[in-house]
Order: sequence, then structure tokens, then C-alpha cells
Amino acid sequence: MSEPDTPLKGDDFAQGVALESIADNAMLLGHAQGKPVILVRRANELYAVGATCTHYGGPLAEGLLVGDTVRCPWHHAAFCLRTGEAVRAPALSPIECWRVEQRGGKAYVTEKQADAPARPALTAADGVPESIVIIGGGAAGNAAAETLRREGYTGPVTLLSADANLPCDRPNLSKNFLAGTAPAEWLPLRSIDFYQAHNIDMRLDTRVVGIEPARRRLQLDDGSHLTYGALLLATGAEPIKLDIAGADLPHVHYLRTQADSEALVSRALGARRAVVIGASFIGLEVAASLRARNIEVQVVGRETCVMEKVLGPKVGHFIQALHEQHGVKFHLGTSPAQIDAQGVTLENGDKLPADLVVIGVGVKPALALAEQAGLTMDRGVLVDTFLQTSAPGIFAAGDIARWPDRLSGTPIRVEHWVVAERQGQTAARNLLGKRERYEAVPFFWTEQYDFALAYVGHAEGWDQADIDGSLEARDCTITYRRGGLKLAVAVIHRDLEGLRAEVDFERVIALEASAEKTAP
Repeated sequence: MSEPDTPLKGDDFAQGVALESIADNAMLLGHAQGKPVILVRRANELYAVGATCTHYGGPLAEGLLVGDTVRCPWHHAAFCLRTGEAVRAPALSPIECWRVEQRGGKAYVTEKQADAPARPALTAADGVPESIVIIGGGAAGNAAAETLRREGYTGPVTLLSADANLPCDRPNLSKNFLAGTAPAEWLPLRSIDFYQAHNIDMRLDTRVVGIEPARRRLQLDDGSHLTYGALLLATGAEPIKLDIAGADLPHVHYLRTQADSEALVSRALGARRAVVIGASFIGLEVAASLRARNIEVQVVGRETCVMEKVLGPKVGHFIQALHEQHGVKFHLGTSPAQIDAQGVTLENGDKLPADLVVIGVGVKPALALAEQAGLTMDRGVLVDTFLQTSAPGIFAAGDIARWPDRLSGTPIRVEHWVVAERQGQTAARNLLGKRERYEAVPFFWTEQYDFALAYVGHAEGWDQADIDGSLEARDCTITYRRGGLKLAVAVIHRDLEGLRAEVDFERVIALEASAEKTAP
């Protein structure tokens, strides 16, 4: 994704800045050689790195320092202060690092540092698999492939994707791209040249129809076979299809892939009235994006309060009112009975005129391959804390994986983009024998009109939601608890609070892990 131009602010660090003006464990925003830079002081060490997140251009100076990293306030990417490396998704590319010299009580930012040195090469002689195959070209699969190469793995990496397009920025499909404010060239996470340069065998429009764990072999839909030394299952999720008359008409769309979004955009260009079936996050983001194109929108949902189960009734009513202020009409507590060329007929007989219908009633994990392979299942592919499945040499990540969660004390499965990317990164390192526990705190965000909400943690069956601040002012923190235990935090235009909540959850996880190790 292209980065927006960032106006230069603060001191010119190349001219020097007084050391006393750089507070310990704090960031100072300035610039050097025409680039925005943040200067960080930690005890007697100084670091200078680029001030703009490589994900969506977030302002790192407004983020949080955690150890030797800086975290982006927008979507919680993290970068190493020493090397600039993107160490935590959703950012995949590094930020620039600059040399810092101290002279006469001042700090001077001089030239850029060279890229971080490559890690030592890992070959089969080091005990790593002879080859690694990844099934799934989504967030988890792409992140895993990149991480394998970043960790120094030199063996064959094959990424098999059923999609005809390269791995793309899926959150953008229902947001800026659909709204017409982001160009198509922003969608691919990487170019085909990137995969070729990193010797990643990217096979698009390729379907796996069978796994033979005992023989470590895959069967492809063209009848060919492919062997693997280790395997990562990252097959993602599929839209739930609506089984009613007319659901397969040409003006009816689902939204999951880049091709889905492109087809929806094409149809939206000539549409005047749309019905969105499903009041989920995706459905509501689609509604907001279609309103940005001045299309009349009506939303149909079974619930009586949008997003009540996830966010609570107060937040749900606020979000519904936000959409209504933008002209969206809701039909809640009901379902569609049929679709025809003129519109959607509801169960109560009401007819909603539409020349565009979008169905967003949820997704289901793509589990057929895992089930066929005989893996242990539990409403998903059951994995351990290292994302290892019940079969030797097979790992799972992303929407299909159910893993043990320390915060809630139960196995969970989460369908979030950032979770999938981070699991892909951890799975890749564990494919190489690193034995890294997956204990990242779940995170997602939604944007609707000028409203943004970020959610940290995972709360199923919460019984208490406390709001600190004002929903109406779009300035608040909502804490979700079950039996008094804090499970999740949602923030509305309080980005730094969201980062702090993430760090607080990480401390709880670390304490529990430490207690587990010392328990008799």
C-alpha cells in the first residue's frame, strides 16, 4: 500500500537536538534529510527510526514504546528500534533506521543505516524440513511464507492458493476500496516480483483435494501430487451461502476475495438502491462504503440490536444511529424470504427494492481438507500452543485454528485478519523448530464513515460491559468482563488506550506463564 505524504514536523535532527530535551523512554518527533523521524532515548542509548508505519501510514510518534520496539497506534504493528524490522503484523515491511551521534550535549541524526543483516541460512542439515508447503493464500499463508525466508530458511517454499489473485489486503475490500477511496494497486500485499525474488513458489488458482499425512503428500485438483517435508494449513474461511430463492441472481454478491470486491464495485457503479443482508461488521462496512457512493442502502438482520452480542446494546444502538444519520434504513428482527430482479422480499412480506444485493451473514472455516486428513477437530482444527495439529509435521493457522487461550482459559478460534497474520508468523518459526508459543492478544478494527473502533482481546459470553468516556463524543473505552475477569477492551478514538490494553493483557499472560513454570 502506498504511504501518504507526511508533513515534516519538529526539529531537524541533522542539525542536532539537546539531549536534555529527549525524555527517557519517550519519543521525540522530528525529521532528517527530508524524512519524518522519531528519536528515542532508552537509558544511555539513542535510536532514530522512520516515523511512519509501513502498514497504513500510521503515526508512530503517537504509539507506544514496548521493550526495544515501537508499536503503531492504529493497528498495533510493531517495529524493532535497533533494526527497523517489522516484528509484528499487520506491517510486513521495515521502517528506516538512522545513525545517531552524540556531541557536545546534542544528538545528531546522520545517515541511514544499512538494512538489517540477513539471518544465517537454514538448511536440512540444521534439522529443518527439506521442504515446506503452505495451503492457503490469505493472511496467514502469506505471512508464513515471508517469515520463513526472513528466518533464513533456504529450502523450497510452495504456497498453494485457490484464489486467482495474489494475497491481498482483505480488510480493504469492504472499506476504502469498495468506497472508491483506495485504488486497486493498493490491494496486493506483495507483487509477483517479490515472491520470485524470495524464491517462493506462488501457485495461484490451485486447489488441494487431499492430504496423505503418512506419506507427507498432497493431491491437487489436476490429478498431480506434491510431497512436503512440513505443511501449514491456512485455508481460511468461506462465506455462508443463503439458501433462498434468487440468491444466485447476477446482482447478488458475496464479499470475501479480491474478485468478489471487484465484481461488487463494478455492479455498484450503475446501482441506485442496495440491500445488505446481514448486520455484521462486514455488512455494516459494506453499507458505509456503498453510502460513500451515494447508493441508497437498506440493511436486513435477524438481531434486534446490531453487534449486541460482540459490543453490547449501547454500542450497538450507537452504531445503528450512526448509519441512520447517513441515510441507511434498518429492518431488524427479520430475514429475507426471497430475492428477485426487483429487490428483496422479507418474511413479513415487506418488499425492499434493490438493483444490488450483498449477502454478509457470516463465514465458516474451510475445514474439508483437515477433516479428510483425520486431524483432531473442535469446531475448527485443534492445535496446541505452538499451532501444531494432531498430525506430525502439520501446523494450522488463521481462521481454521482453535488454540489454547490463556486469558479466557479455554480454546478459542478467531476470524480476524491480524490474528491470522501473527499466527502465520509464529507457525513459520515453529515449522523451523523454534518452539515459539502463540500467545499474541487478538486484535481487530472496523471503520465506518468517520467512526473507528479497535478491539483488543476476545470475550465470548461476557456479562459486564463498562464504558469509560462518552459514546456520543466518540471518545471512550469499553471493558468487557465475565465473572469479574477482564477479557477484552474496545476503544473508540483512543488509540493509545488500545495499545496500553494490549500490553496489560500481555503482562497477565506472562504472569500466568511464569506461574505455570514454577508450579510444583
